[in-house]
Amino acid sequence: MELKKSPDGGWGWVIVFVSFLTQFLCYGSPLAVGVLYIEWLDAFGEGKGKTAWVGSLASGVGLLASPVCSLCVSSFGARPVTIFSGFMVAGGLMLSSFAPNIYFLFFSYGIVVGLGCGLLYTATVTITCQYFDSRRGLALGLISTGSSVGLFIYAALQRMLIEFYGLDGCLLIVGALALNILACGSLMRPLQSSHCPLPEKTPLENVPDKYSIYNEKEKNLEENINILDKSFCGEEKCKNIIANGDWKQESLLHKNPTTVSHTKEPETYKKKVAEQTYFCKQLAKRKWQLYKNYCGETLTLFKNKVFSALFIAILLFDIGGFPPSLLMEDVARSSNVKEEEFIMPLISIIGIMTAVGKLLLGILADFKWINTLYLYVATYIIMGLALCAIPFAKTYVTLAILSGIIGFLTGNWSIFPYVTTKTVGIEKLAHAYGILMFFAGLGNSLGPPIVGWFYDWTQTYDIAFYFSGFCVLLGGFVLLLAALPLWDTCTKQLPKPAPTTFLYKVASNV
Repeated sequence: MELKKSPDGGWGWVIVFVSFLTQFLCYGSPLAVGVLYIEWLDAFGEGKGKTAWVGSLASGVGLLASPVCSLCVSSFGARPVTIFSGFMVAGGLMLSSFAPNIYFLFFSYGIVVGLGCGLLYTATVTITCQYFDSRRGLALGLISTGSSVGLFIYAALQRMLIEFYGLDGCLLIVGALALNILACGSLMRPLQSSHCPLPEKTPLENVPDKYSIYNEKEKNLEENINILDKSFCGEEKCKNIIANGDWKQESLLHKNPTTVSHTKEPETYKKKVAEQTYFCKQLAKRKWQLYKNYCGETLTLFKNKVFSALFIAILLFDIGGFPPSLLMEDVARSSNVKEEEFIMPLISIIGIMTAVGKLLLGILADFKWINTLYLYVATYIIMGLALCAIPFAKTYVTLAILSGIIGFLTGNWSIFPYVTTKTVGIEKLAHAYGILMFFAGLGNSLGPPIVGWFYDWTQTYDIAFYFSGFCVLLGGFVLLLAALPLWDTCTKQLPKPAPTTFLYKVASNV
């Protein structure tokens, strides 16, 4: 199915708006889980490392499943995936209100909500990239601010709901709000030519020769018929037994007329079975060829040194950069910061500054004179230094300043799809982005528990944040070394896939 040229406007702005709302509704609670984290610590009495798994799974599982999420979006389209995922997020949040222990939350909040968020994120990013080309950086920046605004609002909203309705009531209300994702998904119209007819199923005779080992259909049919002949070698013996048998056998034959018709037309039956066998063999060979090409494309992606550096950098960035958004409230409490000094929750500061960072960095990415990859590397280096400075912050003001810096630099998520597109090309965006998000999810899942375990071990967050800052700095320098020789290595697109390769396409209207 051929897609229209990216309109860079028109209905694309509707896509931006509903994608913004989708990320706001699905990521608001998981990103502001730091408010719930403190409540779960008091409610279940588990260690900080174990309790941190709930929030880390909610952010990491969806990213870990990104290759599957990309495949779902490519196969079914953004609209049905968004509607289905809306049910998952809302159901997982409501189910979490009935959690009897921390292990139940691992499933309901960590896995169900996390997987739903991963599907929604992939759907919104993919359809936005299809609708925009020259303004892609701005569009991605706008939709990605949805999660940051959600973090800012949900941090205060969940705290207020807990005060009025308790932890269980808070999760039920937040889950009900997530049902609005269904309305957003209904507006995600696929980018597809209106006059383009639906693709017809490929006839058996038109299956390309490269999908099969045998190129001649007649040869396959003859071989299958010969095999079937062995199954019918006793047919004449069966007829003789029936002819010479007693009245019971004759009556049995009359009661089963299908046997008579079968014996009268053995050749027709064998031919039909042979054709069905041939079709199954061809289908299996075709599927195997598609999977083989998919693996081949994956290996080709990793031959690009910038792409290989990206997956290392994003893994290290999420191990070190994600914990502050989950644990900053507990960091302030561990530093003996009084609640009266809190002008605004630290998580809310991170959220609003992340929104500002995503928007500004997205706008900067559209300027031709700015090297987007170097801009992305700069956010890593400054972020690593800010994380290393957290152990020296002992007052609310210093923690708030560092939270703002970290939040702004976390906004580099808005230019990450832009960098990925420049590296591998728009044709392979869904494929490459799914792989990179898998490693990002691995980092999200491991980061907060590691920091929590460091605290359980040392009773302080100092060593934990030194470790986090080192991880982010290392990821930035690895990516910088890969990008230093020539930026042109990123802008060179890989060869366009052949028609028989594993392609990602937008599903038809539903």
